[in-house]
Amino acid sequence: MQNRGSVSPLRSRRAKLLAGVVALGTAGLLTAQTVVPSQLAQAEPVRVDATAPADFSDVVRTVSPAVVSVQVKQEAEPRMMNFNGGNSTDEFFKGLPNGHPFERFFRDFGGRGGEEGQKQRRSPRQYGTSQGSGFFISKDGYVVTNHHVIDGGTEFTVIDQKGDEYNAKLIGADKRTDLALLKIEGGKDFTYVDFADEAPQVGEWTVAIGNPFGLGGSVTAGIVSARGRDIGAGPYDDFIQIDAPVNRGNSGGPAFNMNGEVIGVNAAIFSPSGGNVGIAFAIPASTAQDVIMELRDDGTVIRGWLGVQIQNVTDDIAESLGLEEARGAIVAEAQENSPAQKAGLRSGDTILAVDGTKVDGPRDLSKIVAAYEPDTKVDVTIWRDGKEQDVSVTLGRLQEREKVAEAAEPQVEKTGTSLDDLGLIVTTKAEAGLDGEGVVIAEIDPDGPAADKRLSAGDVILEVAGLKVNNADDVLKALDKAESDGRKAVLFRIETNDTTRFVALPMNLA
Repeated sequence: MQNRGSVSPLRSRRAKLLAGVVALGTAGLLTAQTVVPSQLAQAEPVRVDATAPADFSDVVRTVSPAVVSVQVKQEAEPRMMNFNGGNSTDEFFKGLPNGHPFERFFRDFGGRGGEEGQKQRRSPRQYGTSQGSGFFISKDGYVVTNHHVIDGGTEFTVIDQKGDEYNAKLIGADKRTDLALLKIEGGKDFTYVDFADEAPQVGEWTVAIGNPFGLGGSVTAGIVSARGRDIGAGPYDDFIQIDAPVNRGNSGGPAFNMNGEVIGVNAAIFSPSGGNVGIAFAIPASTAQDVIMELRDDGTVIRGWLGVQIQNVTDDIAESLGLEEARGAIVAEAQENSPAQKAGLRSGDTILAVDGTKVDGPRDLSKIVAAYEPDTKVDVTIWRDGKEQDVSVTLGRLQEREKVAEAAEPQVEKTGTSLDDLGLIVTTKAEAGLDGEGVVIAEIDPDGPAADKRLSAGDVILEVAGLKVNNADDVLKALDKAESDGRKAVLFRIETNDTTRFVALPMNLA
């Protein structure tokens, strides 16, 4: 048995190791040339000194009086009614003999047809109702809501948190941004809220208040989960994505930050079922504030118009144009008699900036141009023939049927550099029985690269590498030129059903 006063060999070895470590540590302090791997400095994990709010009651109590329900009365389409609910009573009562006692009744109320003709009665005027949410932005009764909430409405009723009802009139609406402005005439001073001056940060708390399913005054909370979302709602999509539960009836209601400022106007949800699944989209305060001020002043939003069909610049397209990076918006076509066409902008030009403001893509160009007043002269910086140049353009006025910049879907799959490699057989327009310039795709190999690019028989090749083509030789010469210029990709301009787009085809340099 080991003596209590003795030191075991294991403890002795541990003591020696510990002494060695202490000695090394001391030497390191003295000489600075001795480094102990286990003592190398390591980056500290990031830490945030912040706490979540215990509750949202202070914010909700303060801003709730400014949030309202919006009821909209809509007139239904009038219908012509017969007695039997169909277009004619003749078919239903065709077995009724002439001179029957009910004949006069049916003739007066349903129409019997024949020589007397068919008398129809217009049904009584019918109305439907819809509802959404909104909020006061001034003490004299201006209310913000969504365009789709008031669309088609003939009468508008605003109901506050106390249940008091007020008649309102429509000041103006903007379909492109889905915003509308109502005004309560007369009455008292109302509690109102302001738009936030700064954009919210992803991860920031937000509170949504509105009228989901007509329940009124409902509050939900969550965080800002993303910004800059494009959901295909319009040319100016720049939605804030939030995960606060938002449902039908919340449309037009505000999303607040913790200072009680409106960061966005709730406008859409993503849901297969129609109910909340945790993804909602709000129009940013910066967009809403500008649009609402214009509606308040003029009743409409006036936007500048350039008049180009554009598409995104991909890496392949940038390479084919000689751009160092994929940026800007390439013009697929300038609309006829548009400001762009009058200024000399043409297919293949890549718009890089407007009055010095950088254009990152089609959506940027749409928003930049729309912010200008009509008749404004701007300098449009474009990339043409391998260099930058400025073109002066006098903007027009965007009409409802016009588009500031219509995005054309890019096609950028890989392919080859000869017609055989492309899997194409082409013919001239004359041989195809068509007029005009270009080369018609006569046949396409369904297993070839061109088919993978969604090119189809009947598509017309208008240009290759910026050169107009009218036969197969023109196409091959253009491909050869692009290859001799050292291009890794060549740009095709394709016409399909009167719509043009660009397709960048990587060169076969193997």
